[in-house]
Amino acid sequence: MARTSKAKGPVQKKPSAKCAKTDEPKQVNLALQGGGSHGAFTWGVLDRLLEDERIDIEAISGTSAGAMNASVLAYGLLKGGRSQARAMLGEFWQRVSQAAAMSMLQPTFYDRMTGTHNMGYSPGFYAMDWFTRTLSPYQYNPFDLNPLRDILDDMVDFEAIRKNKEIKLFINATNVLTGKIKVFKTAELTRDMVMASACLPHMFQTVIVDEQPYWDGGYSGNPAIFPLFYHCASNDIIIVQINPLQIDAVPTQANEIFDRINEISFNSTLMREMRAIAFVKRLLKHHMIDDPHYKDVRPHVIEAENLMNDLGSASKFNADWEFLQYLRDIGYQAASDWLKQHYAQLGVESSIDIDGTYL
Repeated sequence: MARTSKAKGPVQKKPSAKCAKTDEPKQVNLALQGGGSHGAFTWGVLDRLLEDERIDIEAISGTSAGAMNASVLAYGLLKGGRSQARAMLGEFWQRVSQAAAMSMLQPTFYDRMTGTHNMGYSPGFYAMDWFTRTLSPYQYNPFDLNPLRDILDDMVDFEAIRKNKEIKLFINATNVLTGKIKVFKTAELTRDMVMASACLPHMFQTVIVDEQPYWDGGYSGNPAIFPLFYHCASNDIIIVQINPLQIDAVPTQANEIFDRINEISFNSTLMREMRAIAFVKRLLKHHMIDDPHYKDVRPHVIEAENLMNDLGSASKFNADWEFLQYLRDIGYQAASDWLKQHYAQLGVESSIDIDGTYL
């Protein structure tokens, strides 16, 4: 069942008088949320940003599906520039869809008829839901098969990423033993670190990196923004938001309650970081701190809550090519609209009302 309430989304700010219109290139950092197949929305956003040569990407922080997008994007840029990155992102998501076509997680004819892109009528989805609630991946997937790992192996040269000096990557995962966030940086990045960032523990076996166990980064940072404060020159951070922040009606159906729990859980770390940004910005504005370690960060958000809010958490497992293209198109249009309305604010001011959205 789709929710009929419409999310309000982040409170956007109109450009102030000091935001003169200009077409000069501007350097930004990207923060990419995770969210399963909803990461195809981010594919669309990235496709549009890469199309605009005024956008210069300094660094990317990514979690889960955001980590996958970040890795493919970075290697594409290194291998052949913007056009190559756009082509590789498209190829990546097409391969994801092709791999998923062999799984039990398929929307049925009735699911397609509803137009919600969920899998409420899919026997395969309910079978997988039962498996993951009663058995661990060590039991139902003893050989730890994961097609995403094979796709990354085939598409991304992590040695080239580690050696590069052009673009910075920050990929985060959650340490199972300590519950702490772990941010993997460019110079050390491996395929297993990206897989750790995307390791949903009820779906995949724990990923071991340097003798430490890791689960999905969404539990501790979705995405992690703080590395972009300390290791980057640009103060502009474009957050590509997948998970809706707000809804207008209290969920009463079981699936709706589960969906909202999922959204709140995977947005909680973002909310905390944005509140910290707001606090530091107030201190800087009133000259209460004078320390170069504190930056006047300018956050921006590209989202489509009015559409993404109607997608339940089950659709995060739907990798049907038609659905992925739909998400890509939504992301592309959302980025186009954002560039048209807020490009002038880059390098000048945040384009969102942080207090009105996150406090």
